[in-house]
Amino acid sequence: MSLENKKSHMTKLDDLLHPSLVASLERLDLMSRKMLQGRMQGERRSRRRGQGMDFADFRPYAAGDDLRFVDWNIYGRLDRLFLKMFLEEEDLGLVIAIDGSASMDSGTPNKFDVARRIAMALGYVGLVNQHRVTLALLQEGRANCLSALRGRRRTAEAASWLIEQKAAGTSGFDSACRALASARLGRGMVIVISDYLLREGYESGLSALAARGWDVFALQILSPEEMDPRQGDQSLDVRLIDSENKSEVEITLSNTVVREQKRRLESFNATLRATCLKLGVRQMTIDSSVDYQKFLLESLRKQGLLK
Repeated sequence: MSLENKKSHMTKLDDLLHPSLVASLERLDLMSRKMLQGRMQGERRSRRRGQGMDFADFRPYAAGDDLRFVDWNIYGRLDRLFLKMFLEEEDLGLVIAIDGSASMDSGTPNKFDVARRIAMALGYVGLVNQHRVTLALLQEGRANCLSALRGRRRTAEAASWLIEQKAAGTSGFDSACRALASARLGRGMVIVISDYLLREGYESGLSALAARGWDVFALQILSPEEMDPRQGDQSLDVRLIDSENKSEVEITLSNTVVREQKRRLESFNATLRATCLKLGVRQMTIDSSVDYQKFLLESLRKQGLLK
């Protein structure tokens, strides 16, 4: 449940990606814990040695090696066979999935707006580094995707798509994540942005994504009002509205009630962290009032998501 919603107002690229942030993002790249070979050769340089274009090292020839990679100059000098080793190129897929349930369209600042700004910024990093970028909205058990974007020239298309999306209804998180996992999006990194305050839970959905071999990052966005109910309304008597089923309840925010709400939230978030650790999923919680530029340029670098 949430306090009264502050609705989203986002109409242009600058609302998503501030021009002052662009130059800083262009100096960054994504850092996946899993160096995975995609289905097609791409632009990402891997630390794995293979048959790419960039020279890496030599190694002694072994029976069965491809003679095309023998360095005959070394053979002429040393009378020994050595192979040239190269850095392989990898095609990194970046999937950014946003919870599109009605509960995300709440908070001050609006959680859905902050989620879309972060998605746009991370998507831009992927585009300028020539990764395959897919944007997805998890809503009503489906994953609505804008797939296979590559290159800076697709920035406006990504922004237009994000601006058009609306948060409404339920996410159907588990079913939506399974649909996303079954889509043919290659392999790489998936970032799932949600408040994770889901009646049906989230473990099955995150597990489905992790089982596909993706490097999964769960980013939880909560509003300041959810983290401390008294920030949203200084009066003691408030009306809470469930964003998804519209049920209402009036409560008095006594010290006891506030302490219990915070205790429950801390317990919930501890379970989220433990679940993600069990699944091998990286996880981070922020509130929607975060300085999102500082979050991108500092916090996500410390987390090892950007470099």
